[in-house]
Amino acid sequence: MSRFEGKRILITGGTSGMGLAGAQRIVREGGHVAITGLNEERLERARSLLPETSLILKSDAASEADISALQTAISGWGSLDGLWLNAGFAEVGSVESVTADAFNRMMNANVRGPMLQLAALSDSLNPNASVLVTSSSSVYEGAAMTSLYAATKGAVVAMVKSWASALAERGIRANTLVPGPIETNFRHFMPEESRQQFEDFVVSQVPLGRVGTAEEAAAVALFLLSDDASYVTGSQYAVDGGLVHY
Repeated sequence: MSRFEGKRILITGGTSGMGLAGAQRIVREGGHVAITGLNEERLERARSLLPETSLILKSDAASEADISALQTAISGWGSLDGLWLNAGFAEVGSVESVTADAFNRMMNANVRGPMLQLAALSDSLNPNASVLVTSSSSVYEGAAMTSLYAATKGAVVAMVKSWASALAERGIRANTLVPGPIETNFRHFMPEESRQQFEDFVVSQVPLGRVGTAEEAAAVALFLLSDDASYVTGSQYAVDGGLVHY
């Protein structure tokens, strides 16, 4: 397959998990990738796995300065046929444990970050490009300990619907990926002692009876980033084994 032949795709949060799996597959399908991340070890590993022509940048989605630097780097690298805003993080806790600092950190990374990234990179998007943003099945699960995280990912769903309308006149599509339990980052933000119990409970609710792989999530993401989804915009695509229904 060569769906991405000659195309340039930027993936934020692309140094591990489904972001990295997507980057590797885009390269195999003839495309060029730029990825961002924060962890130095993961950045180095990504450099060893991707071609030397790839653009690999240390960048924090919550940092206005880093977003400006990303804009400059992409303008020098080339215009984009696809933009996957995948960077983000999660913390869990009771409703009483939410602090102003925790609220600001997660909102800055998960909502403010992609909002400002699109604003900065919009002029770098080619006509008929595709924009994809990663949300989460947590939006629909109603889990007691994920109210703040779910709120940030719910905001993503809302803003992408508006982006779909705003970008349509340029032929640019905007969609949301809604991953459920994916093995490479499955509830990684939870304390180790409670993770296995929670995972067992969630998996018991998944009709397919297992967690998904990074490659399975990336496959759906790449469909939405490719011309195969040329008539798909403003949509949410769940990759969750049937966990949630909306």
